[in-house]
Amino acid sequence: MSPDPAHGTPPGTPAASAGPAVSAPEAHVMVGNADLFVNWSRKSSLWYLLFATACCGIELMQAGASRYDMDRFGAVFRATPRQSDLMLVAGTITHKMAERVKRLYDQMPEPKYVIAMGSCANTGGPFYKDSYCVVKGVDLLIPVDVYIPGCPPRPEALIDGILRLQKIIMKKKNYGVKA
Repeated sequence: MSPDPAHGTPPGTPAASAGPAVSAPEAHVMVGNADLFVNWSRKSSLWYLLFATACCGIELMQAGASRYDMDRFGAVFRATPRQSDLMLVAGTITHKMAERVKRLYDQMPEPKYVIAMGSCANTGGPFYKDSYCVVKGVDLLIPVDVYIPGCPPRPEALIDGILRLQKIIMKKKNYGVKA
């Protein structure tokens, strides 16, 4: 035990000072907290691949910047689909881009999740009605786990969507099975 008074004295030994004896901190409490952190980060941290094609991408960048900082919620940007377990689809998806979205989704390892961000990714947005080239929602191409409404949605809504997806993941018993 360290002679530092901040650490206290071990139980059963006389106190080195005239003050009351302070027991040593419980070692298992510190290990338990570290174990909880490791389990939390392993089960609910999400490495996301962003697929930003329109104005929702700006809000996505803002959510990852220092003001909102998605890293503190366990969401970390990855530039390759082979290291990602979450795809954030933000913006309008055209029929020409649909093949690329599907290919990137297929390259992601299991378990994989998708968040559709904004009205364009959810339903085609205002462009679907007057355009022949816009897909009427990314859920026609790949399965979507969480929808975030808005045009464009605020960074707070994106963070709420990520927290909702983490709750969905934590409820599962087998992490490799889709809900």
